[in-house]
Amino acid sequence: MTPNETARVQTYLQRKFNNNMIRLMRRPQAPDSVEVLLGDEFIGVVYRDEDEGELSFSFNMCMLEEDLPQI
Repeated sequence: MTPNETARVQTYLQRKFNNNMIRLMRRPQAPDSVEVLLGDEFIGVVYRDEDEGELSFSFNMCMLEEDLPQI
């Protein structure tokens, strides 16, 4: 992802979730994606996908069962 794309997606996520603590950080080993952090905690990955001239970004968040609250 380009720095411009990263900044735009970060701004989108901050506005969508009303949370300025969301940050995107480059992944040198994977130039098509960035890590998503909430403060200092890793919460997921945003992937860049270009298919037939259309560009999209996919946010993937994984939650471990052990981290979920008991209900």
